[in-house]
Amino acid sequence: LAPGEVDAIEVTFMDASRMHVIGSTAALVPFVEKNRIDRNLTGANMQRQAVPLVKTTSPIVGTGVEGDIARNTSQLIVAEADGEVIRADGDAIEVKYGPKDVRTYELVHFQQSNDDRSINQRTVVARGDKVKKGDVLIEGASIADGELALGRDLLVAFMPWSGFNMDDGIVLSDRLVRDDELTSVNIKDYMVEVRETKLGPEIVTRDIPNVSEESLRHLDDNGIVRVGAEVKAGDVLVGKITPKGEQELSSEERLLRAIFGEKAKDVRDTSQRMGLSNAGKVVGVKIFSREHGHELKAGVLMQIQIFVAQLRKVSVGDKLAGRHGNKGIVARILPEADMPFMEDGTPVDIILNPLGVPSRMNLGQLFETHLGMAARTLGYKVATPPFNGVSNDTIVEQLKKAGLPEDGKVQLFDGRTGEAFKETTTVGSMYMIKLHHMVADKIHARSIGPYTMVTQQPLGGKAQNGGQRFGEMEVWALEAYGAASTLQEMLTIKSDDVYGRAKAYEAIIKNEPITGPKIPESFNVLVKELQGLGLRVDLVDESEDAIVDAEQVLVGDVAEIAAVPAVDGDATEGAVGDEADELGEIDLGDGMSIETADEFKDEIEKEEL
Repeated sequence: LAPGEVDAIEVTFMDASRMHVIGSTAALVPFVEKNRIDRNLTGANMQRQAVPLVKTTSPIVGTGVEGDIARNTSQLIVAEADGEVIRADGDAIEVKYGPKDVRTYELVHFQQSNDDRSINQRTVVARGDKVKKGDVLIEGASIADGELALGRDLLVAFMPWSGFNMDDGIVLSDRLVRDDELTSVNIKDYMVEVRETKLGPEIVTRDIPNVSEESLRHLDDNGIVRVGAEVKAGDVLVGKITPKGEQELSSEERLLRAIFGEKAKDVRDTSQRMGLSNAGKVVGVKIFSREHGHELKAGVLMQIQIFVAQLRKVSVGDKLAGRHGNKGIVARILPEADMPFMEDGTPVDIILNPLGVPSRMNLGQLFETHLGMAARTLGYKVATPPFNGVSNDTIVEQLKKAGLPEDGKVQLFDGRTGEAFKETTTVGSMYMIKLHHMVADKIHARSIGPYTMVTQQPLGGKAQNGGQRFGEMEVWALEAYGAASTLQEMLTIKSDDVYGRAKAYEAIIKNEPITGPKIPESFNVLVKELQGLGLRVDLVDESEDAIVDAEQVLVGDVAEIAAVPAVDGDATEGAVGDEADELGEIDLGDGMSIETADEFKDEIEKEEL
């Protein structure tokens, strides 16, 4: 034996399965042994980010553990013994296990998970069915045929397509959008608190001042939205008014009150509305109150939670991934007619970039593609366990059996022109997963909005309706292009030049050219910081040789201040006569003006010493 080797007869323990060295998520990756380790980690982690699809199927090429993992989730409900189904509908299933043993299993519908995904169960048995112990009764989200089903098997081609799939871009067929192949349900919740205020309690009501009937159309008599209502951006979900203090009345209000004699309601509208970029269907309303024995925070009289479901079709900007760490962003959705098609006229569903394979060394995706194509053609499913999977010879043999080329490459034709591509292309079936990172949650734009109090710059983030951050490196990019005016706008009127942005708005309203910017607020923040350190900071206007007091800069009247000439502190020490008190040119005593004084600076300093 070579050093370090052990004789087989000395081995007393071994793993029961080759799968024992990896976790349950990595065990779901077919041909895991053919991928580089970092891509396997990525692939395993991304399966946890999968979004449950409306139409889901278990993979053609699996590893054999999909059924075990599905059974170990709380989403799959199985028969506890042999019995007969006596009721099966959308709400519950009743199974008779014995003369007096009838058990009921209730289904969950459109429940929100911790990360806004939809949990929805469905019945897979019918009334009168005989079931054996372990048979599936109810399937949950991402489970199909009793197996874990996170995505869809799609017909994939590895080829460039006019540069649209460069850098992990993905080109999709619009068939996937039309047929809801990658459609998911997203559930968002809105929480409303009804509080006790100093002026009295807040009231949930349908009677809200100065709100159109259109916005209130979905509310019931109590002011809470109905379940099943289709709501869009700006619609009121919970009508709520808050009392406000007595205030000074304007002359118009005094006149109206004198005529009609009624006291206007001293309340303000604090209703909960739909977000600006959201729309959907109300799938649930929960009301928590002290009367019903719920524990609430101090000062809170009632809590109302509204659940809104949104159907999300796959769109440009969504993130898709395979199980081998091969992730990408949808860059283009093409008409089905423009997709490359095979000799029998079948168009491919998805085009991936071939450059995404060699450098990443996750060859498992190619083996899955080839074996998936053979299995799809012959109509069976494959289980290829980790480290003990289907051999290369078997894949070649199955491709031959399916009447496909041994190398798995077929001739494709351009859907736009009908002409054959120059080279043959790897085409096959790959299991693709839609991930939680969806463009609908991230897309954001702002024209005007809230500003930070100190720096007067726009807030950050979508939740605050903030602006896009234009950082140091972005500034370099504009500098490199020489886009001076754009850069100046970015750093002044689009950011923290308070006076400048007001003037820009005025210029736009009056249809005049936008004038140049003034001093940005960040400069004033710097001045205040330095003043806090005990430094006197004066702004010098070089063109006028004037000193501008930093306090006056804050007002924004820099141009007016700059017109006033300043007194040079050092020069006044050497000045004589009444001229020392005057602003402007100062006599230094020997008939020399301040302009020529710089030439004799050294001599003056020596005299002072």
